[in-house]
Amino acid sequence: MITITQKENLVLNQIKYFQAEYSNGVPSNILKLDLSMSETEFKDILTNLENKDLISRNDNYIKANAVDAKINAVESRADVLREDLNQTEKKTFELITNLATDGFISRHFLEGNLLYGDLKLNNLQMYQIIVSLENKGLIKKIQKKDGEYYSL
Repeated sequence: MITITQKENLVLNQIKYFQAEYSNGVPSNILKLDLSMSETEFKDILTNLENKDLISRNDNYIKANAVDAKINAVESRADVLREDLNQTEKKTFELITNLATDGFISRHFLEGNLLYGDLKLNNLQMYQIIVSLENKGLIKKIQKKDGEYYSL
């Protein structure tokens, strides 16, 4: 699932609408005039959509990419970040359950997998997700003879 703001969803829908008329891509100036947005807001939205692989830009032409994932439109940028964190939490918990042996996983092994594994989180993201999972009661930090572990 891809989470975007309502304004990003509006821009994406307009691109899809105009794409029927413009087979080579929608000219960005026509799209901007139709949406009545400021230049900076328009460019920010296009950059966000391009980063999520929903559109592709070529010179001044924009095309909507075919996407199989469901698109979820939320109110604000903060809601997008919150939703993305929830998705990352789910992926992290799946990773923990796959890596855990006998319901335990070494703290260093977990942190290494979060930092350098498929998720490639930075230190702050890793810490926030681990604390969030602890607060939700999904994992618990415990001390064993040979080091710190998390239990499921």
